[in-house]
Amino acid sequence: VEQSPPQSPGPGKAGDAPNRRSGHVRGARVLSPPGRRARLSSPGPSSSSEAREELRRRLRGLIERSRVMIFSKSYCPHSTRVKELFSSLGVECNVLELDQVDDGAKVQEVLSEITNQKTVPNVFVNKVHVGGCDQTFQAYQSGLLQKLLQEDSAYDYDLIIVGGGSGGLSCAKEAAILGKKVMVLDFVVPSPQGTSWGLGGTCVNVGCIPKKLMHQAALLGQALCDSRKFGWEYNQQVKHNWETMTKAIQNHISSLNWGYRLSLREKAVAYVNSYGEFVEHHKIKATNKKGQETYYTAAQFVIATGERPRYLGIQGDKEYCITSDDLFSLPYCPGKTLVVGASYVALECAGFLAGFGLDVTVMVRSILLRGFDQEMAEKVGSYMEQHGVKFLRKFIPVMIQQLEKGSPGKLKVLAKSTEGTETIEGVYNTVLLAIGRDSCTRKMGLEKIGVKINEKSGKIPVNDVEQTSVPYVYAVGDVSEGKPELTPVAIQSGKLLARRLFGASLEKIYHTLFWPLEWTVAGRENNTCYAKIICNKLDHDRVIGFHILGPNAGEVTQGFVAAMKCGLTKQLLDDTIGIHPTCGEVFTTLEITKSSGLDITQKGCG
Repeated sequence: VEQSPPQSPGPGKAGDAPNRRSGHVRGARVLSPPGRRARLSSPGPSSSSEAREELRRRLRGLIERSRVMIFSKSYCPHSTRVKELFSSLGVECNVLELDQVDDGAKVQEVLSEITNQKTVPNVFVNKVHVGGCDQTFQAYQSGLLQKLLQEDSAYDYDLIIVGGGSGGLSCAKEAAILGKKVMVLDFVVPSPQGTSWGLGGTCVNVGCIPKKLMHQAALLGQALCDSRKFGWEYNQQVKHNWETMTKAIQNHISSLNWGYRLSLREKAVAYVNSYGEFVEHHKIKATNKKGQETYYTAAQFVIATGERPRYLGIQGDKEYCITSDDLFSLPYCPGKTLVVGASYVALECAGFLAGFGLDVTVMVRSILLRGFDQEMAEKVGSYMEQHGVKFLRKFIPVMIQQLEKGSPGKLKVLAKSTEGTETIEGVYNTVLLAIGRDSCTRKMGLEKIGVKINEKSGKIPVNDVEQTSVPYVYAVGDVSEGKPELTPVAIQSGKLLARRLFGASLEKIYHTLFWPLEWTVAGRENNTCYAKIICNKLDHDRVIGFHILGPNAGEVTQGFVAAMKCGLTKQLLDDTIGIHPTCGEVFTTLEITKSSGLDITQKGCG
């Protein structure tokens, strides 16, 4: 399930408080040690691992019971600034001075594991991890701190989103901007080959982004061949290094994962890397990778768990085959590859693998690109055949056997005809399955609260406002029945849902910096490309000026000029689904006005 350690621990079984007495620092309530240094962890557990878990439990108890919890050091000027800030706001806070308690260093280590922050002060407000001194003051200046300090409602959260992909993150951020208390539960169940990934969902981790980057790598190889005809001369033999490519791509994806986590933290969205399962109305169980369970309640929920690749259900498929979940981080070159399937995922992967010079065969059950214009689909297939991709039509695998282990090893594939009794065998290094995807909805406890799903597809029927059969539960993205399975659709759906639920502000004129995907792995400058539109407020925000600084600016502008001649407005741009990932799609997601002075630097995709 697309639902990835927690940024802010939530409600759990609270432990006893450490031995302490209460004092005051400039109006703030302080947890300080008695006459001698207090030990936070009790001497109960004997092993170091048990002691560490007990310490973690006690820290969570402190965080859970405190409206404001500050882990500080008495001599730290940054900690003093934060304590003075809360004092000036008249807010009572609990403070644990790590330099005045036994095991302070261990406390800081466990805090680092929980929050990914190694410094003090380490601030929590109403169970949400705010961060250090700078982050706390930024939250105060933006108004987010004041939102977090608001009194608790009947539920733990206004909104809990299950799934941290494109749709879920878009909805979470928009709801937080509108002042709501939001949590994102995100957990990636490892593939049968053991592959998992970070926050961001399919598109960022195992979809659009790595696919286009590998496609770009293949295009560069073709460009090398073409360059000789443009006068480039080189004698050295050119070959492709799979490991170098995947390392660069995964490094870029890791930076996007971190950017999403940072974005959630900046907007005071609680992010928990746990698997969500409904247990009763308005209540969900979150299970982390260690099997530890925590329960949360919310007024409303959004399901945005996406889909995962389907398997054949034959001998050897899950044991030996890979899917798109595994391909983009595969630690070795796949070698001679059989791609099973005729979807766009199958053909895209076959295309760039062949572009690297690999021996690639596509096994097709019936037709190419079902649901697409078949004249165009056959032209795609013909082009691929002309460029070295082989096709086995009207065959399906019935058994996969491992002949040799290795990286890659050797696999024997037994297949049968879909039109008769003929069978064939083939030996390949890698078998890549791309036969479709299944919705991640069947192990979420939806039946316990009455959310109906399509029993065949697993998709969730929703109405025109993304509402499921249960009024307080909504669904966006690929799990929604009858909706296009596209990243920009999910982004737009999530954003608009949050606005419908919590009330949107007036639309304004926006601009942004952006980073073309083709520039990322090559290490070109980030946040140098720029997009801006100028609108006439008195004419329904009609677009009267269009500016872009970036690659292929002329090509992008030409398309929008025609739309401007037809009366393009800001609302029409907002209602447009972007083509992803492209530079032009940035104009469909403009959100920041120039007059606001807000930061327009980009940290990720979507």
